[in-house]
Amino acid sequence: MTEPLPPRPPDLRRLLEPMVRNGVDFVVVGGMAGIANGSSYPSYDLDLAYARGKDNVARLVRALREVGGLRLRGAPPDLEFELDQRTIENGSNFTFITPHGDLDILGEIDGIKDFEALRKDAFEDEIGGLPVRIASLDKLIAMKRAANRPKDRNMLEEYIVIADERGKLS
Repeated sequence: MTEPLPPRPPDLRRLLEPMVRNGVDFVVVGGMAGIANGSSYPSYDLDLAYARGKDNVARLVRALREVGGLRLRGAPPDLEFELDQRTIENGSNFTFITPHGDLDILGEIDGIKDFEALRKDAFEDEIGGLPVRIASLDKLIAMKRAANRPKDRNMLEEYIVIADERGKLS
């Protein structure tokens, strides 16, 4: 019996471009942020932490509508989902399947005090030619410690090694 192929990586530009164009206040977190910080672990989704303010949620909803074709990942196919400001404000974390790959939007993240703390320590870079903020290695370490799943523990060890190596190079 052969192993199933892993899912394809997301089309980062197609997921990020509506966020940037609509002025959404977000920080790239998760595996893609790990890769940007030097991790060798692959990532098959895009995780974005977002500011929970009313105006930013409105911009986020506009951007998500532009991404289009969103379905809740892991939900029954017949479950109705209304993509509007009220839904996002009443929730926090949503995991989507999109035509461009899996996208998770996170209003709350274990291990992170608040979005402002995450944003303050993030660094600016480009992904797919788009300017974005990416979570710092320190914040990724805090997130992985808090999540504490087996895959997170493995990634945590790598992140700590990367941080140690950077400390030695400074």
